[in-house]
Amino acid sequence: MEFEFVHAAFIPKVIKKKQFLSHEGSICQHMAFIVKGAMRQYAIDDRGIEHIVRFGIENWWMSDRESFSMLTPSKYNIDALEDCEVLITTKEKITMLKDQSLHFLKMAHVLDENHYIATQNRIQANISFTAEEKFLQLMKTHPEFILRFPQNMLASYLGLTPETLSRIRKQMLSK
Repeated sequence: MEFEFVHAAFIPKVIKKKQFLSHEGSICQHMAFIVKGAMRQYAIDDRGIEHIVRFGIENWWMSDRESFSMLTPSKYNIDALEDCEVLITTKEKITMLKDQSLHFLKMAHVLDENHYIATQNRIQANISFTAEEKFLQLMKTHPEFILRFPQNMLASYLGLTPETLSRIRKQMLSK
């Protein structure tokens, strides 16, 4: 019974590579659970430089949480890096699920805690780690990113130039 209730709150959708889930300046209307594929959340600064703040892969949620929760215009674009199969839901449906399903509420709480801890660790790395330490941390926490995403995107995610990341990788291979 509860499974059907939760299942009914999500709509399966295919998002093709390079297709957008959400655009900068618009209100993020959907939260997506990635069943298959990969996405990124990023901003483009005044100089046209892309800054990836988040990757999403299988079994991860993807949304601009601030825009989705506060119904404010997004600062970010979210697009598919690969063809994706996702389960889409809305703020209203998430609220209904949290109100009416204790299991969903508990799951959402655990996911929010994990997301907060990961974000806190990423902020710490960005403000206090060297470029080499940032890359080593990424290798430790998300080795699949290194195999799955292009070097220029990894560099953006780490707050490095592609040249710096290339140098670090070359130094590590020569050790």
